Amino acid sequence: MPPPARIFCHLGAAQRASFLPPDLESQMQALTDDYDWQELPGYSSDQFAEELAKRNPEVLVGGWATPRLPDVLPSNLRYVLYVAGAVKKIVSRAHLERGLVITNWGGSISRIVAEAALMQILNGLRATAHWTLCMHVEKGWNDNPPPAGSLFGRKVGIYGFGFIARILVKLLTPFGVEITTFALGVSDEILQEHGVERADSLAELFEVNSVVVNLAPLTAQTTDSVKLEHLRSLAPGEVLVSVGRGPVINEADLLTVAKEGKVHFALDVFHEEPLPADSPLRGLSNVMLTPHRAGPTDDRMRDAGEFAVANLQAYVNDQPLKAIVTPEIYDAST
Repeated sequence: MPPPARIFCHLGAAQRASFLPPDLESQMQALTDDYDWQELPGYSSDQFAEELAKRNPEVLVGGWATPRLPDVLPSNLRYVLYVAGAVKKIVSRAHLERGLVITNWGGSISRIVAEAALMQILNGLRATAHWTLCMHVEKGWNDNPPPAGSLFGRKVGIYGFGFIARILVKLLTPFGVEITTFALGVSDEILQEHGVERADSLAELFEVNSVVVNLAPLTAQTTDSVKLEHLRSLAPGEVLVSVGRGPVINEADLLTVAKEGKVHFALDVFHEEPLPADSPLRGLSNVMLTPHRAGPTDDRMRDAGEFAVANLQAYVNDQPLKAIVTPEIYDAST
């Protein structure tokens, strides 16, 4: 395949600097004689459709700032190289059915999310939310400490077993933990490869582990699947970490148990984002909150950029692409 007739890169200035710093963008530019980047702040979908039609690229490089593609695409557009994760905001299933190819960051940021999950496990076990409020807000000291513990020798359960979970298993190795997972559709061979036992049910996952990490994909089957009876299986001082998808956990049931103040929660994702200012989760001393920040840190967004450049190089050289979003993957994504 000859070099693309035109590559149009539409990223906000900050995202361009993070995902595609000069050394990476220069590699992308070297793949074609017709590379164009323009930040289009504040463009409506209609304005973006007009701009896209005028430029008529073969490859669109997009990110969080890119508006949704129009139903009728420019005649030359073949490939959307999305440097971020969830693609439903930018393309429809109909686009894919009509042959548009789209890739996202795939597993390139998995190690960073796994690192965040490990941080949240430790935060939960050490009651960091309690001590943050105590020391900063209440100006207190070591009065009435909540249950807290170490990660060493724990039993850890992981709900879901995709890329992130598999790296998390490696990060947990030095702690000598026993790991089980509840993950539908994951083969016994994969679990054996990673030294992980299978829980026969979600109930068992919560019953046998003192730390549970939500990394399940959001599907019709997993939505609101973590319920009150599961949360009740966690004893005082035990931990639920959620860095996957917020709606996997029934929020009303989560609030019920969180307000009791006995189980530690470390939550990065929620049913409604941004988390409402008046959310009852705010201010609870047993709940560690972060604003959907388990993804790539500022210094590691380039991991996704490197993955994107490699995919564009593969496209130009008519080689297989990685992390293609098929209609089936699209349906299962958030």
